[in-house]
Amino acid sequence: MQLSSLRLSVAAAAGLILCSLTGCGTINEQLTVGLADFVPQWAGGLPANAPPRPGTAKYDAYMREQERLRNLPAAERQKIEGTTATESGQSAPSGGPLR
Repeated sequence: MQLSSLRLSVAAAAGLILCSLTGCGTINEQLTVGLADFVPQWAGGLPANAPPRPGTAKYDAYMREQERLRNLPAAERQKIEGTTATESGQSAPSGGPLR
């Protein structure tokens, strides 16, 4: 009888631990959405040139700008992308197809 109550208490403790660990997954999922924006780039956060998150005013302006650039002729678009790339410190995109 002593052995069965010990097994029951160990099983109950293990069940309690497992149930509390499942709650961590949902909490962390919700926290990462908000905290990911505040992690510095050197620690694995978003790079400086990442587009804004959907649902924000900056995202709407970003999408309008992307649509405007998409409607420009290719020669003008390459000029604009070249000046933007040099301002941000990146190399200008090549005009040829990828192989």
